[in-house]
Amino acid sequence: MTAERVHESLRDGARASEAWANVRPIRTILLATDLTPASREATDRAIDLAGRLEARLLIVNVLEKRRLTGGGSHARVDQARGERESLLVNVVRGARDAGVTAEFLVWEGDPGDSIASAAEAEHADLVVVGTRGRSGAERMLLGSVSDHVVRHAECPVLVVRPPQRDGDGA
Repeated sequence: MTAERVHESLRDGARASEAWANVRPIRTILLATDLTPASREATDRAIDLAGRLEARLLIVNVLEKRRLTGGGSHARVDQARGERESLLVNVVRGARDAGVTAEFLVWEGDPGDSIASAAEAEHADLVVVGTRGRSGAERMLLGSVSDHVVRHAECPVLVVRPPQRDGDGA
């Protein structure tokens, strides 16, 4: 290696070090989960990252009242909240078993907006959210929570795709 290349490499290394010095440390990871099998990969990734980074894991589930049958009556909302809380306790236990500090929140409202708002309110440094891997046409018709979070969250967002199954062709 020539002396010129050595100096160039050192300059590039110094620039990289300066860039990393300005990166905010990841102390709180917000995992957005709908508690379905489709979000399992995102849950596993968030727990792994929180463990590696020694970060707090905040698990958020959004209760979308309009999706509850009967227009979201008070009794149905309370029942849905209770069911989700018991499932969230299991996720917290799994994280804690992996040595991660974890807790959960249940928010009410539109999933995309609620996740972005929760990330801001809880000062999350990173949001981890799963995606169902819908096609462009499906996303246009059904919307995409992960797309909304990427566009509206004030911190970086990691979108975790489900594992490829044999025969998917993708």
